Amino acid sequence: MLVPGKGKSPTISLSYFRRLYASPAPEVDLGTFRQNGMVLISDDLWGFHFDGNAIISEQAESKVRRVQYGQTLSISHPLRKFTISGEIWHFSQPFLNSNAVGNLWALAYTLRNNLVVDAGFNRGLTNTSTQWEAFLGFTYLLPHRIWKEH
Repeated sequence: MLVPGKGKSPTISLSYFRRLYASPAPEVDLGTFRQNGMVLISDDLWGFHFDGNAIISEQAESKVRRVQYGQTLSISHPLRKFTISGEIWHFSQPFLNSNAVGNLWALAYTLRNNLVVDAGFNRGLTNTSTQWEAFLGFTYLLPHRIWKEH
């Protein structure tokens, strides 16, 4: 976290990933990146939670490397034990000279304070985007720390 959000100021974070090994199977729409940097901005306004991300990745095919750019904007809103979320996303596709654009919709339900289930779908909006995807998942927060805090 670069800047913690306080009052009307958003939270700003930076992220960097470097893979030591990447599967030869491509990841949906994004391709498989070797390294990836992100700027993440998050804030709560008018009862909604907003997340905006700017992404830059290194894509590789054989010995050729190219830069991929991406942006996402997601908005979520709680409704009692449910949370509804929508996202619009864009990623360049440097080896196809194209762009993947889509939107994602999800519904989450809080079963307990530490257990949330969610389901949703993603709809690609360009010819080179995956046209339809559906997903179902859960998030479980462990009730106790695994290791002691220093």
